[in-house]
Amino acid sequence: MGICARPIKLNKPNPGKLTGMLLAAGVLCCGGSLLAQESSWQLSRTINGHPDFQGVWANNSITPLERAVGFENRELLSDDEYARLRAGVAEITDGGGDAQFGDGFFDALVSGEVQSYDPSTGNYDQTWMSDRNLERRTSLIVDPANGRLPPYTDVAAAKVAARLEHIEQHPADSWTDRPLQERCITYGMPYLLAGYNSYYQIVQSKDYVAIIQEMIHDVRVIPLIPKSAIDEKIRLWHGDSRGYWDGATLVIETANFSDASDLLGSAGKRIFVEKFTRTAADNLQYEFTIEDASTWTAPWTAVINYSSSEDPVFEYACHEGNYGLSGILSGHRAQEQAANNSSN
Repeated sequence: MGICARPIKLNKPNPGKLTGMLLAAGVLCCGGSLLAQESSWQLSRTINGHPDFQGVWANNSITPLERAVGFENRELLSDDEYARLRAGVAEITDGGGDAQFGDGFFDALVSGEVQSYDPSTGNYDQTWMSDRNLERRTSLIVDPANGRLPPYTDVAAAKVAARLEHIEQHPADSWTDRPLQERCITYGMPYLLAGYNSYYQIVQSKDYVAIIQEMIHDVRVIPLIPKSAIDEKIRLWHGDSRGYWDGATLVIETANFSDASDLLGSAGKRIFVEKFTRTAADNLQYEFTIEDASTWTAPWTAVINYSSSEDPVFEYACHEGNYGLSGILSGHRAQEQAANNSSN
């Protein structure tokens, strides 16, 4: 898409050291080609001749999904804005405060206000989070050009509002009232939260590619050979995927999502197209387009730069073997009983 500013990984932020790192890395790109990409780097291939994407890849970018207010129609931060962004990293990372999940890191740097993710029961602190990668980009969304999600359709807006009202009034009547991620089912596809269990392992064979997601240990096995689509009546949490190679890019097309597989208000009718392109030895560009005419007034596209990692993908046990969900439900029953007692 031409917006591929190369991320810079900061392990222990040091403002003096950062300047040299940034100059050496060359964070801007032009026409989809990294300016500072090593001239000696060549795309490696598997034994079957396909581009080799195997290994562990991390989504630790601080770039938010949607462009923040005040950055409209600006694809990249200015030099001054980027300098302030770098200067604020150490304060948040080393400050010992509440963890900043996903877009929260960028929002805190821009606004100067660190918001707690969970002020009611106590949040994780920042030491739980992975080191974040800095980019000049102002949003992951590259289409629409304003860097924001298209408007909801009237039907979708009403559905989302009704769902929010139900959650407020009936937060835990049943386990089905709790979000899918809390029930250890899925975070949806794609998983958009950066900096926390946001690692993927890719394994390839001649006819298949497997993508292992660290969060809730989801595994997708995608055929690269001609294979008939499943019946449209069969609906899956992560849909039915088919992949193919377009030059050096792996393209995966997915449909047949479950109606309960919610992603930002979109469910069973979405069509999902992913494109994986290795742009450097340590960078895998992940572009995806979501089309759901029942939810949004137009399709939208985002680009995430995955960085290579020497770390393994760890087990994510979630609620398996513990009492989290039963505690939530029993706690709500206790609240209901207390409310009844006080009204009598």
